Amino acid sequence: MLPLHLAAYTMTSALGAGLAPTLDALRDQRSGVRSMHWETVDLDTCMGAVDGLDAYALREDLHAFDCRNNRLAQMGLEQDGFAAAVREAITRHGKDRVGVFLGTSTSGILSAELAYRHRDPGTGQFTGNVDYQHSHNSYSVGDFVRSYFGLNGPAFVVSTACSSSAKVFGNAQRMMACGLIDAAIVGGVDSLCLTTLYGFNSLQLVSNRPCRPFDAGRDGISIGEAAAFVLLERADTPPAGAIVVSGIGESSDAHHMSSPHPQGLGARQAMQAALDMAGLVPGQIGYINLHGTATPSNDASEDKAVSSLFGTGTPCSSTKGHTGHTLGAAGGIEAIICALALQHGLAPGGCGTEKIDAELTSNYLLANRELPLQHALSNSFGFGGSNCSMVLSRVEA
Repeated sequence: MLPLHLAAYTMTSALGAGLAPTLDALRDQRSGVRSMHWETVDLDTCMGAVDGLDAYALREDLHAFDCRNNRLAQMGLEQDGFAAAVREAITRHGKDRVGVFLGTSTSGILSAELAYRHRDPGTGQFTGNVDYQHSHNSYSVGDFVRSYFGLNGPAFVVSTACSSSAKVFGNAQRMMACGLIDAAIVGGVDSLCLTTLYGFNSLQLVSNRPCRPFDAGRDGISIGEAAAFVLLERADTPPAGAIVVSGIGESSDAHHMSSPHPQGLGARQAMQAALDMAGLVPGQIGYINLHGTATPSNDASEDKAVSSLFGTGTPCSSTKGHTGHTLGAAGGIEAIICALALQHGLAPGGCGTEKIDAELTSNYLLANRELPLQHALSNSFGFGGSNCSMVLSRVEA
């Protein structure tokens, strides 16, 4: 494939708004996951919440889109000069030649939950204005970003659970290869909602303490929220030091609705496909950002897949201990974390993990390691066996 240049990127999560607080937290191995009271949640759990969202106001002309998810989207767009970089790209390429491809799992479902809570007790009718199209619909966040920039190019939202905002990189690559667009805004946004928290709790997948990926005592995920945005452009001659997407691999193993293949066969297929597209062999990958959800079965399955393909020497870690599991936004934020790792020569150690499970054989990092990284792999594996792996590379002089 023709590498895609990460011309601009930004992320907002429980670690803070923008790249600087994210990098600081990675260097300090600091978590944004904490025990907190949120909404009406009556669960013994920890969350990775973004501060200030309740009071954050959407741009006046976009008020119809108001919901927690789109407020998080706008907060994310307005960090690190990202919006200015997109507008400059629009000037060069035109409004019809910039696509918008985003991932989410629950979009603005919280707005519907709140509306349902405040129904008329006698009639059961909604008492407020419930704008399903602009606030709850899965496409809402894509429509919001498209409207934010006044774009006319192709736009859609992918909802394949936790692989959503990784798969959109592949969508953008194929659109560019077909000549339909010259640039794309990709990434994902997912925000806290009651459905997610109670849904995962009903599956007995939620921990009552900050999650511990690959730990011997790991007992479940910590739900988080985040917005990740990347401006992708064709990379005919990217400058030295630029970060590019050099390979994308996808698979659908369909082993089970919510459990991964026990041997990680679909995960391995996705990783191998990403390596093949990038023209690399396993030994050239300097760091792997694992999907690493901190559930017993997911970590065990991924460990088997990684060890069978890469052996036991490649440094790897999960950054969900830092951010929580941000579901549909996870692929995007972890791709950006890989970009930061390549840019700063930092393989981040896992946060929260204390004692690595002796049955897991991957080279899981408990402490940060400074390495001259050129290639990193990011894994995102969703319910139903929807798997996506990406190779990101730093361009040498």
